[in-house]
Amino acid sequence: MMFENITLYLQNADIFSLPMLAILIVTGFVTGFVNTVAGSATAITYMLFMAMGMPISVANATSRVGVLFQFTASSIMFKRKGFLDFREASKIGIPVMFGSIFGAEFAALINQHIFEIVLAIFLIVMIFFMFYDAKMFISGQPDKKHERFTMIKWIVFFITGFYGGFTHIGVGILIIFASVMFVGMNIVEANAVKQFAVMLYTPFALLIFAIHGQVNWETGLIYSVGNVLGAIVGTKTTIRFGGNFIRWCVAVIIVIFIGQLIFKNI
Repeated sequence: MMFENITLYLQNADIFSLPMLAILIVTGFVTGFVNTVAGSATAITYMLFMAMGMPISVANATSRVGVLFQFTASSIMFKRKGFLDFREASKIGIPVMFGSIFGAEFAALINQHIFEIVLAIFLIVMIFFMFYDAKMFISGQPDKKHERFTMIKWIVFFITGFYGGFTHIGVGILIIFASVMFVGMNIVEANAVKQFAVMLYTPFALLIFAIHGQVNWETGLIYSVGNVLGAIVGTKTTIRFGGNFIRWCVAVIIVIFIGQLIFKNI
């Protein structure tokens, strides 16, 4: 009964009322913080927007407004602190960007049930590697950084971007993992690249969703205020506490995300 009353309130409340402004901004802050430090927090936003009465397609599209502002803010901060090289990040960001365009446009063609099961399996493998070879994630692989950015690497990040165009949930974790495993970055550098890559592809995904009339701009812009504040705090926290902190945060988020995926598909 209480859940039904909350849902009824969210569906009928004026988004410019003080309670709704607070709900949207606080949700944006939490999502912005967790997405900056680890990832996958956009699932919280989806739940809120759907409780407000938005279809999943509109919730997915509207969340990208906050994502754009959030990751732009965190990218600027990582750059100022010396953790983000735009030239190197562009090698990853460009294939991710192209992949996201296809992912956003052809999302309806993907069998989401199978895709989520495959993703859950992949994340289990990822968390194993994070703790099996912790040094690689914290210190990186300097030799790999000087290797040529091959077509195989381009395809890996293109596929990652395709997923990001389809749904923002979990894409940051995939970018971090691919940047560590295939490019040799440490997890702090990979996290900074994640911010830049998402910032780069989000305008294109958002444009496609807007063309299809799926963006609730008023809600998205209010929500983005919290996103930016969360990104600022999350970036400062990431830089202060370093690689091991990020690794544990990512691990916790992955476990929660895997649980959610498995629960949905059993």
